[in-house]
Amino acid sequence: MKKSKVELLAPAGDMERLIVAAEYGADAVYFGENRFGLRSGVGFSLEEIRKGIQYLHDKRKKAYITLNIIPHNDDFKGLKEYVLFLRDSGADAVIVSDPGVMVMVKDWAPNMDIHLSTQANTVNLWSALFWYRQGVKRIIMARELSLKEIGYIARNTPEDLEIEAFVHGAMCISYSGRCLLSMYMAGRDANRGECAHPCRWGYALCEQKRPGQYFPIEEDERGTYILNSKDLCMIEHIPEMVEAGIESFKIEGRNKSAYYVATVVGAYRKAIDEYFKDPRTYRFKGQWLEELKKASYREFTTAFYLSKPESSQNYESSNYVRNYDFVGVVIDYDENTKMAVVQQRNRVFKGDRVEIIGPYREYFEQVIEEMYDEEGREIDVAPHPQQVFKIKVEHRVKPYDILRRKKV
Repeated sequence: MKKSKVELLAPAGDMERLIVAAEYGADAVYFGENRFGLRSGVGFSLEEIRKGIQYLHDKRKKAYITLNIIPHNDDFKGLKEYVLFLRDSGADAVIVSDPGVMVMVKDWAPNMDIHLSTQANTVNLWSALFWYRQGVKRIIMARELSLKEIGYIARNTPEDLEIEAFVHGAMCISYSGRCLLSMYMAGRDANRGECAHPCRWGYALCEQKRPGQYFPIEEDERGTYILNSKDLCMIEHIPEMVEAGIESFKIEGRNKSAYYVATVVGAYRKAIDEYFKDPRTYRFKGQWLEELKKASYREFTTAFYLSKPESSQNYESSNYVRNYDFVGVVIDYDENTKMAVVQQRNRVFKGDRVEIIGPYREYFEQVIEEMYDEEGREIDVAPHPQQVFKIKVEHRVKPYDILRRKKV
């Protein structure tokens, strides 16, 4: 192990999620404009990137910017100006998968740290050493590696080469995300941030001379979702991740909600901090895993980390498991009146029992006994998206605390 403490790295699809990630315990956040990252559906404006970097630095946290598309010639338009902008805005690193992009970063921002994306498919020691010699500061390991393999790479690379690996989130059916299925079936290039997720679709067999007659593809008796991966979850294996020499624990999910980010970051923050209090006496707490299950997920797997995956696919459905609704976000609290101002995310009623979560503390439950609109009129329901309402909360809350409600 190269360091005594690991970094918890969180995703952000907009400024709200960036702030939530930082508030709930991330040490660093990765985000970016949608032109050059592998999430075309989410993205920051240039001004938001500047503000996001400044916000994170004010919190003594780091900002990593995604430049990890696999670009064609036309995709380089505007890249030089973007790299210069990131350099001048103080980004701590850029995440890159393509050598051409790397050359441009080294030419125009020579002091910028370069993190090699998992899309570059680093699966062996000699590739890691090659990229180190090209000036790469950190390598994000391919998802197909075991902890044993990662440990071997970490032990045999220079001390100043950092190792990052995914700890939680959606998995891809293809080799570290390099997939052509979306482009072939939907005309959307996954390698340029436009994945349509055809691996989540249901498939059937159709015989050429019997059009319209579909036969299920039964890889086993459970169903037909032959490409549908479960979600990665390594919260029960923090010691093994640390001992393998992984220095940054990465959470997947730039498309996920602020509630998802808060829940997952908060759970891993507690587990990591508990481990580093005293690794010798560390014991996993089941409530951390139960907390993760209160965010949306597709069952859990340890993928390739512990052994070759034998049950990492869900053949029954590609649907998420959603046991809780994201009700709202606290935006203010008056300690004298004990009234919390909340911005709605899902319809909520007077009489609902909710759980309220916040950074670095356990959640608490309460029934919404009083509800008012912004003008102070009593209401029974907040039905409108992002409607602002007020409720009485006995325990002190603060901005970015989150309300959730168990599904019945």
